[in-house]
Amino acid sequence: MQVLYKSTRGTKRAYTASEAILKGLSEDGGLFVPDKIPALDIPLSRLAEMSYQETAYEVMSRFLTDFTEEELKNCIANAYDDKFDTEKIAPLVEKNGAFYLELFHGATIAFKDMALSILPHLMTTAARKNRVKNEIVILTATSGDTGKAAMAGFADVPGTRIIVFYPKNGVSPVQEKQMITQKGKNTYVVGITGNFDDAQSGVKKIFNDRELAEQLDKAGFQFSSANSINIGRLVPQVVYYVYAYGQLLAQGRIREGEQINVVVPTGNFGNILAAYYAKLMGLPLGKFICASNENKVLYDFFSTGCYDRNRKFLLTTSPSMDILISSNLERLIYRIAGNDPEKTRELMHGLSETGKYQITEDMQKNLQEFYGNYATEEETAAAISELYKTAGYVMDTHTAVAAAVYAKYKAETKDSAKTVIASTASPFKFTRSVMHAIDKTYDTMSDFELAEELSRIAAVQIPAAIEEIRTAPVLHDRVISAEEMPETVKEILGV
Repeated sequence: MQVLYKSTRGTKRAYTASEAILKGLSEDGGLFVPDKIPALDIPLSRLAEMSYQETAYEVMSRFLTDFTEEELKNCIANAYDDKFDTEKIAPLVEKNGAFYLELFHGATIAFKDMALSILPHLMTTAARKNRVKNEIVILTATSGDTGKAAMAGFADVPGTRIIVFYPKNGVSPVQEKQMITQKGKNTYVVGITGNFDDAQSGVKKIFNDRELAEQLDKAGFQFSSANSINIGRLVPQVVYYVYAYGQLLAQGRIREGEQINVVVPTGNFGNILAAYYAKLMGLPLGKFICASNENKVLYDFFSTGCYDRNRKFLLTTSPSMDILISSNLERLIYRIAGNDPEKTRELMHGLSETGKYQITEDMQKNLQEFYGNYATEEETAAAISELYKTAGYVMDTHTAVAAAVYAKYKAETKDSAKTVIASTASPFKFTRSVMHAIDKTYDTMSDFELAEELSRIAAVQIPAAIEEIRTAPVLHDRVISAEEMPETVKEILGV
């Protein structure tokens, strides 16, 4: 069964998976969505026997139907290799009655590695399939993790360049050091004097600038994206939840067909949307527990049906979730509107013009599977401290938001279904916030002293990603305003 991709905002043409991956974003500003959700038409019991790579093939081959078996298996083999520091790639660890899916064992110690390891291979394969002559320019906004993971994936990949914009004062010290020390002749990192939403909006404007696109085409370039707005990022994320279900079966924790819940710390909504797509494929998932930090625009949306970004932007200890415009929510809006591009376009126009929109009552009824809540900074720190004291397990600040929200969900609903929490980053990426939560006396230590102490108390080796940046030279120091982004792109490309 061929799966084609259409825009959430209504361009009539349907694209193959490889075409959608290359484009990244539709010309009308919409996001590509599959014209049908394919079924995961294998017995669930088989998932228990599969490696991560085998699971990835079963899921991704259903969505990326114009890739041959050889092409897709080659992409998977190149992506999910020995760059991960555990054999299982995404271990599932039970602590205090919840199952933590550790998605941070890749080269940059965050869950973005899981999808961004494969995107360069999908994209270069797609370019060959479509006889693309232009150099592909990956343009990405990051709230901290996507940028480094994308650059690590695309560094020195022939036929590509990557430009990453990040909020200069809106990421952790480790996140920033990882980005500004990135090697690769084709990698560029630019700080902006604004927040992530400013960077993301700036990237979208560049994508929608037809005049600039024509200039670039004449110069031999074309844009694509490594953000989760790219369907080539979203589809690999569906694998997480299918693999987690298989692991629960393999461990004898659930019976075949038993429903489980998932908790996802959420900013741009891509990771939790991937879980929803897994359910639409036929995976027995119950509730999607959407965990926000104090930038609780998604919690308010699920509570009221009104999405309103007109509020103060807060800098928190979980910076990858410091987002007020959750781009991937548009794909869910399209779905609950009955796949209606006109309604989606109308709501997104409202968001662009007034900063908010209100969904209909019928649309709200289609959100029954979702539960939204948020954790304050104090609750996040308390969750880290509690899990360490009771289980000796150290989690990062984003995972802690999820754990705190899951505790609220259980208290409210008394739901005892087995639950997987997406553990999205290594605690070593946010050592200062994590160690402060465990014991405030650590505050006098340097970042690398904190990493050594964290290694000691958690009995976990310091990841190579941290050791690498200890003495790495700064290679990128450009800082601009959001308004300067288009000119900066042209300057980098020599257009």
